[in-house]
Amino acid sequence: MARDWATVFDLDTDAADLLEHFEREWFEGRQYRHLPDARHGVERGTAIVGDAVVRGYPSMPRALVLATAVPERFDGPVAVEEKLNGYNVRVARIDGDLLAFTRSGYVCPYTTAKVESLLDPAGFFDAHPGKMLCGELVGPENPYTEHDYAEVAEAGFYVFDVRDRETGDPVPVERRRDLCADYDLATVRQFGTYTPAAAVGVAREAIRDLDATGREGVVLKSVDGRRALKYTTSAIHRADLEHAFALPFDYGRDFLFTRVLREAFQAVEFGDSTAEVHERARRLGEAILVPAVETVRAVEAGEPVGDDHTVRGDPAVIESLLSHFRDQGLEVHVERDERVDGERVVAFTKVARATRDKTEYYLEGGTVDE
Repeated sequence: MARDWATVFDLDTDAADLLEHFEREWFEGRQYRHLPDARHGVERGTAIVGDAVVRGYPSMPRALVLATAVPERFDGPVAVEEKLNGYNVRVARIDGDLLAFTRSGYVCPYTTAKVESLLDPAGFFDAHPGKMLCGELVGPENPYTEHDYAEVAEAGFYVFDVRDRETGDPVPVERRRDLCADYDLATVRQFGTYTPAAAVGVAREAIRDLDATGREGVVLKSVDGRRALKYTTSAIHRADLEHAFALPFDYGRDFLFTRVLREAFQAVEFGDSTAEVHERARRLGEAILVPAVETVRAVEAGEPVGDDHTVRGDPAVIESLLSHFRDQGLEVHVERDERVDGERVVAFTKVARATRDKTEYYLEGGTVDE
């Protein structure tokens, strides 16, 4: 019997309009559907596999001023945890198969294999089949992000949430931490639980320490896991801008504006002196101009430009990953492809075609209409 999707997704209207926005994909001979954009209150990345639902991860608001945003958002104890710079993954077991979903709802073959080897989550899912593990996959060998962590040699998966797979309801923070400890699941760093007023000071100190080591930021959560705020470091704002301006025609102007705005509010809240503001501005300017110049020179030299990644794993899994990208219409330029200790190691560039093509156009005499 077909499921009543209107009830499953708690819709006030017929489910047909929602379901038509799900896109069909395949993973190892199994068809599934995923929602590329939020609709009718259902999160982006929500997936349907057979009759099973994997809810998308909810978007998280960002604080620009901790001192005012934290007491406005929270009226009780606040857990402060590290925000890692990787890519968001939801892991569920459906009909006996472990599946790893990216933020947009794709089942990624590489991530699925990597998470299973990193976590060994069978015991968790045996005891909690209706739950999903939400975490960040980080490290130098992954196909989506480029940020390195000193403690991660190749790739690491760190749980930051445990949720009901179908409803998306979160497990309370302390319970989630206990589950991770019980099943030996790596978890994000915790800075403690505090009153809203105290959490502001703890978050600020954490941001200062994380900024000094080039890490991303913090997440503040209510202890029931239902409310959250994120706040990021100056180092990550610059890293974002360096990445964006290495591919200047693939990122919009809003990307620049939001990062500069975050820096302005952070400089005020952290009490930067005039000299510190000027130093912040210098670093920000370098993050914008230097990568853009390097990209123009690379295109001029005929070199590929885009996001560089290295992946390592079973040869069949790596081939499936590359096919997955090409099926999505991505241009993949392989720089290195070799076997190391029985594993296939591939270094590749996801070519940024808009940046390459427009840069070539201007280098060849094209003009800008202003």
